[in-house]
Amino acid sequence: MLQPQRPIRPLPDVLISQIAAGEVIERPASALRELLDNAIDSGARAITVRLEQGGMGCVQVEDDGCGIPAEELPLALLRHATSKIADLGELQHAAHLGFRGEALAAMAAVAELEIISRRAGGDGARLQASAGQVGQVQPTAAQPGTRVSLRQLFFNLPARRKFLKSPQTEYAWCADVFKRAAIAHPNLALRLWHDGQLKLQFDRDPSPHGLDRLAAVLGESFSAQALPLTMQIGPLAVRGLVCKPTAARARADVQHIIVNNRWVRDRTVAHGVRAAYADVLHGALQPQYALLIDLPSELVDVNVHPAKSEVRFRDSSAVHQAVRHAVEKVLARAVGELAPSLPREPATDSTPAPPAPPHPISAALPFGSDRPGLPPWDSLARAYAPLAPSGTGPEQPPQARDAAAPNDYARSPSAASTGSNADDFPLGFALAQLLGIYILAQNRQGLVIVDMHAAHERIVYERLKSAEQGEVTVAVQPLLIPAAFAATDAEIGAAEDHADTLRSLGVELDRAGPGSLVVRATPTLLAHADPVRLAKGVLADLVTQGTSARLQERRNALLSSMACHGAIRAHRQLTLAEMNALLRDMERTERADQCNHGRPTWRQIGLADLDALFLRGR
Repeated sequence: MLQPQRPIRPLPDVLISQIAAGEVIERPASALRELLDNAIDSGARAITVRLEQGGMGCVQVEDDGCGIPAEELPLALLRHATSKIADLGELQHAAHLGFRGEALAAMAAVAELEIISRRAGGDGARLQASAGQVGQVQPTAAQPGTRVSLRQLFFNLPARRKFLKSPQTEYAWCADVFKRAAIAHPNLALRLWHDGQLKLQFDRDPSPHGLDRLAAVLGESFSAQALPLTMQIGPLAVRGLVCKPTAARARADVQHIIVNNRWVRDRTVAHGVRAAYADVLHGALQPQYALLIDLPSELVDVNVHPAKSEVRFRDSSAVHQAVRHAVEKVLARAVGELAPSLPREPATDSTPAPPAPPHPISAALPFGSDRPGLPPWDSLARAYAPLAPSGTGPEQPPQARDAAAPNDYARSPSAASTGSNADDFPLGFALAQLLGIYILAQNRQGLVIVDMHAAHERIVYERLKSAEQGEVTVAVQPLLIPAAFAATDAEIGAAEDHADTLRSLGVELDRAGPGSLVVRATPTLLAHADPVRLAKGVLADLVTQGTSARLQERRNALLSSMACHGAIRAHRQLTLAEMNALLRDMERTERADQCNHGRPTWRQIGLADLDALFLRGR
């Protein structure tokens, strides 16, 4: 039913604040996030959060920051009043977390709000507000810093309050916000109380990279599978923890992206991480990770979402490539490089970094480069000296085993006969073969079980990739009959803008008319693929991501199939010399922890686990 025509008039301030509250404050967790942002921006070193009834009864945040002068307390409750920005330039380079000046005014319109604050060397003051009505500033005793208490959220908007969940559910969301703040700010001491009980507590992390805090927040099961990452690529720094592919989960609930100390949801970074895992992840499983990304504020726009939970990068393609290669490099480490437990300090890239390039970061990460901004990745095989041949077979030159054909292991010497230190061989030495499928080996930690087909499949696959990627240019197969297809404006624009990139990938496209493109050539390795589907897939990536790994993924899929068919099959009997040679190849092969399909290739059973099985020591 149409409403009668009304004259245009300004809305009352209280109603404006209530509308703003609907955008900024959705539930207690939203209020907690805003209050935590203000506390962190105050320069606090310690923050205490107290919740009642999951935050529906009370959300209180107390900090030891700079405090608010008594005369400025009423201004803190005005809409769009803030001390954090003064002009458009500061807005475009906002370094603070809470800078809109809406949160406190919105909370005061839909709850009972109290602020107690004191500047160092000044007097304490208190200000109360309820349902948009602001009281008078009153003197009070207070510690230096600020304490904000929000009680009975949405008490004057019962229609909004009824959409809140149970206290336990609301508390869980508040705890998530608290943990995200703890991840993003390892230099802060944080405590969380709920209904009078201390639930979470994190001391300040003294480590320079903040990785101890990540491990503490995300738990022992996460940190036990985590690999540390620190890398500087031009003006962009990436640090954090990424879990081994075998720790992947069905849900994407342990994926944390922190950009300039701000927890965000970002498709560019998430896609870059996913692309790094593509070659080692099984099925539709989701990786676990926590990445902290730092880059100059002028290269990222944080003013794109009312809740400040999203950002926009000036050069999203460069960020995507940087994240992808940083994670890829960690996941590509060979078994011999992986420590048995998470170190306190991560190893950093020892290659001297080139001089910082000019902004934007695309200058450091040229579009279309396969490994932009990074030194060449040395073959990890050079880290292990060739094993001296023994009398178990005819002597073979080192290059004779480069192809890793199944029969090569019949001619390989026994590693156990070399007298090498056991610490040099993380996978130990072979003991026996189980049912023609598994290799049983022992190392200092206990028993190692290897799926010999899966392990050899990865070895062959990585060597095929190295040989294929060693070509200077991609081999191109011209089509006898060019394939034309109807294209959208976005696809035509991408084909023209990224013509050089397409040619470097082996795809030749031309304009065939006002709304069509024609494929004239495709990579030789993918000569049997549908050229139109291939071209449209690559163009879709270029439109959305600014880059495409689709062709490499297709090439890798073909090489993976070749490796699977060429690897050692189950039920083939191997000698101890062959088994040990396979273990040594695993130790110097990148990504040897997983087969081409993302399944694990080996498992460690510790001596303590074996003792427990047989009740030893009880």
